Amino acid sequence: MKKVFVGVIVTLAVVLVFRSCADEREEKSILQENSMLIQTQIDNVSKLIVTEGHFAEVYNYKDSKMLFGPFISAEKKALVVVNADVTIAYDLNQIDFEVDEVNKILRIKSIPEPEVKINPDFEYYDVSSDYLNMFEASDYNKIKKNVKASLMKKVEASSLKTNARNRLISELQKFYILTNSMGWQLVYKDEVVDQNLSDFFLKD
Repeated sequence: MKKVFVGVIVTLAVVLVFRSCADEREEKSILQENSMLIQTQIDNVSKLIVTEGHFAEVYNYKDSKMLFGPFISAEKKALVVVNADVTIAYDLNQIDFEVDEVNKILRIKSIPEPEVKINPDFEYYDVSSDYLNMFEASDYNKIKKNVKASLMKKVEASSLKTNARNRLISELQKFYILTNSMGWQLVYKDEVVDQNLSDFFLKD
């Protein structure tokens, strides 16, 4: 009778150990599948988010050079009409992240800064200059530099950057939905992200 009892105990112990190992393997397999799913989702949204705009600028350029004292001057001037296409882009391939399988955390360490590109088309009208103060390459370079600075101010004052940020948030929302649905946490700069993503990703 004692041998039978011992045999039953040993059998139960073996079954429990087997089940424990099987459960552990199943849990590890699910964990790896979830990690691969998160990695795949990040790869799917790793793209270039672009917001486009168009700006126009009329720029009056004038330069005077004093000759023989303050009584004689030589002038050059130009009327410049500029049409510029502007793009603001987030390259999500540059997102720095890590998948923490042990603690079930997707950590986003950093998000790329927006890339602003201005492509202006210059048309020059009423270009005139005196013989002693001729137009030179430096004048055209100065015009382009001043116009680009003026256009950048218009871009900063416009809604383009806000629109680009909103599109960025809509993409990052997919990370939150995915991790939340699998019981994982989304962490950005050591803070757990909740539904108000803009409070986290745009606060810097």
